Amino acid sequence: DHPDEPARCLVSGTGLTHLGSAKNRQMMHEAKESELTDSMKMYRWGVEGGQPAPSKIGIAPEWFYKGCGTILRAHHEPLDVPAYAKDGGEEGEIAGVYFIGADGQPRRIGMAIGNEFSDHKFEKDNYLNLAGSKLRNCSLGPELVIDPQFESVPGRVTIERAGREFWSKGIATGETEMCHSLRNIEQHHFKFETHRRPGDVHVHYFGACALSFGDGVQLADGDVMEILFAGFGRPLRNPLRVARREATLVAVKSLA
Repeated sequence: DHPDEPARCLVSGTGLTHLGSAKNRQMMHEAKESELTDSMKMYRWGVEGGQPAPSKIGIAPEWFYKGCGTILRAHHEPLDVPAYAKDGGEEGEIAGVYFIGADGQPRRIGMAIGNEFSDHKFEKDNYLNLAGSKLRNCSLGPELVIDPQFESVPGRVTIERAGREFWSKGIATGETEMCHSLRNIEQHHFKFETHRRPGDVHVHYFGACALSFGDGVQLADGDVMEILFAGFGRPLRNPLRVARREATLVAVKSLA
């Protein structure tokens, strides 16, 4: 995360960059077959304006907050379904890793495989729960690729249960697979002055192509999520850990 203070590492993401994720959201929230949900509208806006000419600024993509550096987990570390959550599911993505120089200039260090782990059942209850569904830990690694090929990157997501493959699906990411260019995603993340504070670190997830949740899979305690992308080194593997206690009441005390 950050060598001095985890709070100086901002973890965020852009969704609805791939048709598969837009379709999953559409199925979660559709009311009438004749109507497009806001999710599909957002994806279509990206198709129409998310890859602008080099001298232009494209349409803004969806943006969400994940947390600070304390939520990041490494290869083989568990991803948690807390007691207050409804579920937890993988989102196999590539993430960009950035550092803000002393001059306020964002610099991309490289990219890594990421699991932008989220609570999809909570989101499905109401699309306004999206922000809260993202406030879960997530993983990154195990390798940081300094100058990757990011045009079209094939990959695979696999769920293992009791040591055997339970679900698996081929995926793809990269600029030719997405409705927003990398430059446009970075433009709309770093246009905010608060995202260009010298010395800060940023981890930004670029969106998922497919989810096991979209195929009706509910992950269970001990399942292992494996994400592999060509050209990004070893696969990222994380077990799922479900809290075995009830949610607790958090009481706020007054300073008065």
